[in-house]
Amino acid sequence: MTKRLRGLFVAVLAVGALLAAGCGDNGAVTGSTPTVAGSPTNTGAPTTVRLAYFPNVTHATAIVGVEKGIFAEKLGADKLETKIVNAGPDAVTAILAGAIDASYIGSNPAINAFAQSNGEAVRIVSGATSGGALLVVKADINSVADLKGKKIATPQLGNTQDVALRYWLKQQGLKTDAQGGGDVSVVPQDNAQTLETFKSGAIQGAWVPEPWATRLIQEGGGKVLLDEKTLWPNGQFVTTQLIVATKFLNAHPDAVKRVIEGQVAANDYIAKNPEDAKKVVNDGITKYTGKGIAPVVIDAAWKNLTFTNDPIASSLVASAQHAEDVGLLKHTKLDGIYDLTILNAVLKTANLPEVKS
Repeated sequence: MTKRLRGLFVAVLAVGALLAAGCGDNGAVTGSTPTVAGSPTNTGAPTTVRLAYFPNVTHATAIVGVEKGIFAEKLGADKLETKIVNAGPDAVTAILAGAIDASYIGSNPAINAFAQSNGEAVRIVSGATSGGALLVVKADINSVADLKGKKIATPQLGNTQDVALRYWLKQQGLKTDAQGGGDVSVVPQDNAQTLETFKSGAIQGAWVPEPWATRLIQEGGGKVLLDEKTLWPNGQFVTTQLIVATKFLNAHPDAVKRVIEGQVAANDYIAKNPEDAKKVVNDGITKYTGKGIAPVVIDAAWKNLTFTNDPIASSLVASAQHAEDVGLLKHTKLDGIYDLTILNAVLKTANLPEVKS
């Protein structure tokens, strides 16, 4: 990465931190929640877990876990503090600054946090969501060639969808740069802004996660040019995963185990109660952002997502290579980025399949 690009990227991360939204409250348990057998007991003085996540359908695991009180139940005497952020680089800035202990996050921001700290700052401890990222374009765009000279949005420079778009365009022979130049102008902007600029015609497409892809289709008259899952083996790639600050993991492994138990229980709840889970997620997004999602949107978006505890490690390795190829990441060895020991212990106790790194 050039000094100029590195400076721009760091600046974007810093600005992103300023855009992070406020905190969500822990909800009381409203109804039964799945129980993971073998929950650990508190050892030592209670601690506080500061957890970040996004107000997106792709973060349904986190939203359900918080709003149904599942995390609070599993944490017991430990306290949960939540923080809403807008995109992955925001979470990276916060975790590297010591402002949060854990975050639900996409693949490339997790890689960036690992790389910027020379492999020291974070560990991926669980998956959460696969799928749900699409390239939606205007009705008159019918092929890759039609994208030349167009403006295409992504959530933020260096985030998971941003890297995916830039790499895919490069594979198609189209150039991009971090300043918005090249054959296709990539315009990083907030997802809510993307919906408005797409409607107005200021941009001609966007590579975005759900529910924004569906909203661009239903509210903006767009169409799908590419579903990212078609680019991955078996249609599986990591969209959301759980990372934890290494220092916190080493200092409070029992608290991390309780969080992961909540994670597994939340995904179990989503699988068994999809209609209620949709409502919980929509209500949560309404609380965080002041505006909910039309049921027809969330229904359509939900179909594009798979909620899984498997972090789908092979896709993260590929994403790191993609980020290198488009100049947004220097060569980084990912040895040690995963610590799935606790997750597999929780899965084994719950009689669920273990996962591999």
